[in-house]
Amino acid sequence: MDPLTEYHVEARPDRCIVQVYDADAYLGDTAAMRAAEVQVVAGNGYHLYFKSLQPDIEVTITIRVWDQPHRPPAHAEGSVPVDLESATGTLVVNQLSLGPAGMMELPRPGVYAGHAWWINRESTLKRYETALVRLTEEDSADDALRQAFADSAGHEQYVLDLHFVRESEDEDEDEEED
Repeated sequence: MDPLTEYHVEARPDRCIVQVYDADAYLGDTAAMRAAEVQVVAGNGYHLYFKSLQPDIEVTITIRVWDQPHRPPAHAEGSVPVDLESATGTLVVNQLSLGPAGMMELPRPGVYAGHAWWINRESTLKRYETALVRLTEEDSADDALRQAFADSAGHEQYVLDLHFVRESEDEDEDEEED
């Protein structure tokens, strides 16, 4: 079975973090970011934080929406359940101080649930450390460092497998009831 929609983008894990959030959810969450240090992926319902082990080699972020719950694959190195609400139906993949790497349109606005899973975190860290040591020993220029990181790109991957759960609750209705 194929996903309803699928999106891929390369993002630099600025300060080892990549975020995914609804286009209107501007405020971050320090507690969720700290939780990602332990869980690899953590969120607060509006933001998800993906914690890489290295800050410079681009990682692949894949977001897939299914018509029903979808299990992480057996080859995943780890996974966590996630919930993500998108009132606008647009998700932003952000690189902290570097800005957005891309945006994805969901099939419809609302609350989504599923799993985040990942592969090749440790192996990308090893390539990163090896490239730094090699380039330091060779006293190479910045261009050589960028090329070494580019040669390692695309191996570390984070995948969000989501399915639609329900419509977002209208905040105006909640305010009228108070």
